[in-house]
Amino acid sequence: MSKETLFAVSLFPYLGFLYFVTKSGQTPRLALIGFYILLVFVAVTIPAGIYAQQAYGSELANVDWLHGSAEFFLTLSNIFVVLGFRNAVKKLHKTNV
Repeated sequence: MSKETLFAVSLFPYLGFLYFVTKSGQTPRLALIGFYILLVFVAVTIPAGIYAQQAYGSELANVDWLHGSAEFFLTLSNIFVVLGFRNAVKKLHKTNV
């Protein structure tokens, strides 16, 4: 299986995860936003990879400015997830003290 196929197929379990984590109503809002920003990362990475191949004849990972721009959304996603769960833990700690 090619890495492109694996990348595309992995989207379906993640969409299932998003559905259930959203439906549960127990995920901190900021973390949930972070999980959805990961979809933005995917949506940006695919065309960026195609552009890198056509414009530079190289993989996305080898075109620094384009790769860094796409990875920004992954970093943003991680920050939101961490801050969301951090705030939830702090809130839970305050109620238990």
